[in-house]
Amino acid sequence: MSEPTTASLHTENAGSAGSSATGISVAPQTTETKGFFPPRKVILTKEQLEAFQQSKTHETIVSYINTLNECVVGVKLTDELAVSPEVQAVLNILDRVAETAQGIPPVDNKASRFGNPAFRTFYDKVNELAPELHRTIPGLPEDAIPEISVYFGEAWGNRTRIDYGSGMELNFLCWMICMERLGVFKESDHVALVVKVFWRYIEVMRVLQSTYWLEPAGSHGVWGLDDYHFLPFLWGAAQLRGHKYIRPKSIHDSDTVEEFSKHYMYLACIRFINSVKTASLRWHSPMLDDISAVKTWDKVNSGLIKMYLAEVLGKLPVMQHFLFGSILAWDGPLPAAPAGAPGPDDAHWGHAHAMGGDLGGVGQRENGWGDCCGIPVPSAFAAKEAEERKRGPGVPLAGPGIRPVPFD
Repeated sequence: MSEPTTASLHTENAGSAGSSATGISVAPQTTETKGFFPPRKVILTKEQLEAFQQSKTHETIVSYINTLNECVVGVKLTDELAVSPEVQAVLNILDRVAETAQGIPPVDNKASRFGNPAFRTFYDKVNELAPELHRTIPGLPEDAIPEISVYFGEAWGNRTRIDYGSGMELNFLCWMICMERLGVFKESDHVALVVKVFWRYIEVMRVLQSTYWLEPAGSHGVWGLDDYHFLPFLWGAAQLRGHKYIRPKSIHDSDTVEEFSKHYMYLACIRFINSVKTASLRWHSPMLDDISAVKTWDKVNSGLIKMYLAEVLGKLPVMQHFLFGSILAWDGPLPAAPAGAPGPDDAHWGHAHAMGGDLGGVGQRENGWGDCCGIPVPSAFAAKEAEERKRGPGVPLAGPGIRPVPFD
């Protein structure tokens, strides 16, 4: 698979950084116009991916990203915001998810540097609680809960592989889109959806990643931004557009990162990376290092939007996991599963794996699932723990106690 480039970050766009490519609004959907059903995977081939890229659902996702992007220009995470009852209910749900993780500690797994099996217990518990949690959201139709709960449940990571990547982050975005389509979220909630709801989701994910050592999905993480996430960089760059003093190159200044990470998602993500990896960004995060050479946050922001379209919404290894239901619908022909494909109970159900004697471009037979699910890669947290063991007893891995580790 080809690696992404940052060329688009160094060129002017035809339009402004956050202007919607489609101009499409996320129109509310009523229960009278559609019957709800649990979403399922559909995309299996390059042709189906291309059909998706021309679809209404793709336009809806891109429009929503751009709309929220424009809403947070110049907004700080620490700004005082009015929070609607609906947004507050969702924040309470995210707090319940965090509490659930605190109640399910990792099991003793010293023999392995890979994902901790206790994550599966957490995953099952969250899915068990999901209907009850969704019933606390004002105005959410009861019969929509089984459909949107799937996006919610899949936003925390993969149960079987114990990994996490940009596809799971996309599930959370789709969950928010569904809530807006159902009339739960309003336009007046948009700023809070990014700097309160989405950022609280990222905070919870950091807890899960450090507690259960979630592996970066697909070996590549999210194509070089960090091991797990993309959207906090995209919307974080929007926050910094027009800032008088902070420039893209400021990510290399530790004092700036430390002082302003509480205000801006982009810098908070850089601070997180620095907390678990040592050495220069150019060694362990070359894409971020390249981006830091861009002159303005406007160009960074517009370039990241282009990159998201190409490297997340435009990549089969990510989008073959995308879930289509009645709200975010598939409007193309349903695919026929190839002979020998995994069944619906298999962790690789719906994946575009090579079948039979076809090894694919990366040779799946020898290398596991290749660029689809990736060769298992231990998390940076697991690598840190291994380094501690080599040196003898040290500080146990925990959120505030995370120390820098050599990149490996």
